[in-house]
Amino acid sequence: MLTQLQIEEFHSTGVLVVPDVLPAPVLGAVKSEYRALLDDLYDRWHADGLVPAPVGMDFWHKLLVSYEAGCDWFQPMDISLPGSAIRGDTPFHFGPAVFDMITAPRLLDLVECLIGPEITSNPIQHVRLKPPAPTLRGSEDRAHIMATDWHQDRAVAHEEGDHTQMVTVWLAISDATVENGCLQAIPGKPQMYPHCPKRQTAIADGFLDFDKAQALPVKAGGAVIFHPLTPHASLDNRSDQFRWSFDIRYNVTDQPTGRAHFPEFIARSRTHPDRVLTNWQDWREMWLDARARLSGQPHVPIHRWKSDSPACA
Repeated sequence: MLTQLQIEEFHSTGVLVVPDVLPAPVLGAVKSEYRALLDDLYDRWHADGLVPAPVGMDFWHKLLVSYEAGCDWFQPMDISLPGSAIRGDTPFHFGPAVFDMITAPRLLDLVECLIGPEITSNPIQHVRLKPPAPTLRGSEDRAHIMATDWHQDRAVAHEEGDHTQMVTVWLAISDATVENGCLQAIPGKPQMYPHCPKRQTAIADGFLDFDKAQALPVKAGGAVIFHPLTPHASLDNRSDQFRWSFDIRYNVTDQPTGRAHFPEFIARSRTHPDRVLTNWQDWREMWLDARARLSGQPHVPIHRWKSDSPACA
């Protein structure tokens, strides 16, 4: 649980770093699940002649070789469908270890301290596996691969979620340091700033005082929790190693998620515990159903900001 001082800090600054959120068994299970996932992906790419034989390679070496070979490991490892066009075979990953991480009791305890006991797992969620900056391809422009631009989480959801009580939880799977591109934030909860399409949806130029930015390093298993209006970004990964985290959100149940075409689920309920989802396979099935439904429909844009806005001129 959060202390009263931590709760007051969050409500006054809009950001809170909390160590030791994920128990070691949960953290270890996530790593094992992704190791098996990458082993399978790598074997297929090797069979297709895209990567060399994995002799003596660990998880990180395989990931780097795959990235340098141009293999798209990000979407098959992500815990969401993409914001771009969705096909009937668009890959994603939903497994028991990730489900146990998202529903970990200590994590939900922290969220309950901030938004109450009726908690929905918001579908705006991603894995972050950021390569070392020197290895990035010149054509790479995906925010989940490179440093993220300054933005507010409320602004990267649909307008229907603008009054939803929500928190973002950024979970460190490996240590996040200034060198390897940890998050940075400008404390406070200002109004919604205008955003523009950049590498991602990003706050328009001229609205932020970057001298107030604070780096937010956190050890593996810890978390950075954000208010949805807190401006934040990530630093470049200047180390020689990948940086691994998950970006997940929770909102008060029965309030709009801001991405209604993707599935949500109730992670905790004190008043209706029978509504809580407890089976990871049901969670995965929800996303499979969403993929089947969306692949036959016109693309649903996830960004509401236009480049011809006066703030973007």
